[in-house]
Amino acid sequence: MAQQQAKSSPLNELCSALPSLPMRLREVGRFVAANDYDATTRSMRDLAAAAGADPASFTRLAKALGYPGWDALRAALTEARRPAQSAPFSGRTKGRQGPHSDVMLVADKLEAEAAGVARISPDAVARAARTLQTAQRIWIAGFRSCRSVAELLNYQLRLFRPDAVRLVGGSGPDDLDFGAFRAGDIVIVIGFAPYSTASVLSARAAHRSGAALIAIADTAAAPMAEGADHVLLFEAATSPGFFPSLTGAIAIAQSLAAVAFALGGVGAKRRLEQTEVRLAAMSQYFAEKG
Repeated sequence: MAQQQAKSSPLNELCSALPSLPMRLREVGRFVAANDYDATTRSMRDLAAAAGADPASFTRLAKALGYPGWDALRAALTEARRPAQSAPFSGRTKGRQGPHSDVMLVADKLEAEAAGVARISPDAVARAARTLQTAQRIWIAGFRSCRSVAELLNYQLRLFRPDAVRLVGGSGPDDLDFGAFRAGDIVIVIGFAPYSTASVLSARAAHRSGAALIAIADTAAAPMAEGADHVLLFEAATSPGFFPSLTGAIAIAQSLAAVAFALGGVGAKRRLEQTEVRLAAMSQYFAEKG
């Protein structure tokens, strides 16, 4: 119960402060309170257009509530929407009615996914990708639903760095790979709330070994992001639907691979060409004859 109260506090603070706000900020505050989902998924400009307000009024509202700016208030509202761990998926479900409720759900989800991807930091991803060039080995740790993201990144990196990339738990128990982490390695851990125990153990093993840590996470406060050299944030909880979104994590993973390849220069291109020759020789891709 205490956790649920803490998560609802930004909205409670807003509602409590409404009577003391100037009239124009009060109108903006009421709009945010009535549309808290949109406030976490739509841009400030879009919100202002929908509210018939100046975009700067959302910044003024946030500051009136004690936040440094709109992004900080939106982050607090987003965090408050996270479900309790006892029902991380079923707790997200919401009843929708009407003849077009299914289409509207798809539209809302696509809009939220696009907005979330747009808020990923290109600079942060590029900085993390540059560190991959110096790594002796790259270990990628993703578990449960995040396994698909880890496997995708593992596959793309191994196309041009086949000897340097490993999937944690890919060929045996996770703990054997933890024992193989070394200084000079980079460990990439992917996770979102509720965090898998294995992801946290992977991050802690990286710290103990002296390996660098890149966390792809839904919040900087994620337990597997603690002490990370690079934290790459994606939005998991803002998208509607019963399951949190992995779209941002996939976008980050593919961006890491793309930048690492580009920075690899001629050597990376040559190794990729060698991989393509091998794939063609093994007839891995279907070729229609005729």
